[in-house]
Amino acid sequence: MSAPTSAGNGATPAAERGATRVAERAVRRVAERAATEALAPGEVEVHRGSAVVRGSRAGVGVAVTLPYPAVLDEAGERVRSHVADRTARLTGLAVSSALVRVRALRVREEAAAAGGPPDAYDAVTTAPEQARKSANAGRARRPWSARRIPVGVPALVCAALCALFLYDVVSVHAAGRPPARWRGRLMEWLASHGPDSGAWPGAVLAAGVFLLGVWLLVLALTPGRRRDLPMVGTAATGVRAVLDRRAVAMLLRDAVAELPGITRVRVGVGRRGARVRAGLGFGDLEAARRAVAGAAEETLAACGLASPPRLRVRVRAEPAWRAPVRSEAEVPPDVAGSTEAGSAGAGSTERSALP
Repeated sequence: MSAPTSAGNGATPAAERGATRVAERAVRRVAERAATEALAPGEVEVHRGSAVVRGSRAGVGVAVTLPYPAVLDEAGERVRSHVADRTARLTGLAVSSALVRVRALRVREEAAAAGGPPDAYDAVTTAPEQARKSANAGRARRPWSARRIPVGVPALVCAALCALFLYDVVSVHAAGRPPARWRGRLMEWLASHGPDSGAWPGAVLAAGVFLLGVWLLVLALTPGRRRDLPMVGTAATGVRAVLDRRAVAMLLRDAVAELPGITRVRVGVGRRGARVRAGLGFGDLEAARRAVAGAAEETLAACGLASPPRLRVRVRAEPAWRAPVRSEAEVPPDVAGSTEAGSAGAGSTERSALP
């Protein structure tokens, strides 16, 4: 006796009874909750999320606030991978893409209570002199410039000339047309004005082509971006950062301008040297030099540069500057005694002159 079939009993196979569809709103809620679970509890704050469902595949995105200090690329990757895995596991959908946007950074409570970042972060950012002693600090290099414009323009010009010559040659050999007049005149001119003929136009043209080739070689072999100063990196993250020289000059100018008595500041920052020129309106000149040098050195150390430029400080007195008057406590005893005696004599002389 054969077993009754499901069709005979009026039952429909499970695969044909319908489909389960997960709403985009539910996927978005799952992604937002998963983002908060990626790091320690309370460290990730989700602002908003998005989700797109297409059949059995889904794409999600979340905008978050990450804790500070933290390595952003590592923290962002942890959040992204956790959101993708957790959403796929809970919804049963294949998450094809997960996008994480970092909108803000929030200082950790323990770091704020301690008055600064933790030791692991402080060794890299707030104490650059310690980080420069690491093995990776000596390998910090300036990033290479793409140089799209200086390379792209000669390449486009050469490509246009080659295309023009190729069109004329193909039209002559394939279509049987006569060569263009401009090509014939050009060949005649080159034959009569070449470098070996002693004519100066040919020599100038050859020298120009030679210099162009040398210039392209220099661009290919040098990194460029001379305005960027490499900063200290970490071997663990592989992060390479640079700081513009104009930004360093601005920081130095602001730090020196805040000192008392400084009326004008001029700062120049090069690849290997930084020069600070300041004008003193009032106060002791030597003390002002020490204060300017200390503020500039502290600012350069805080920049976290792999190779800090050599600092040169010059402080000059303004035309209206006057030497500060020393108080009685700063005057030596012998000098003070002679001054008092001289003032007494002057007083007696004045009194004797009265009638």
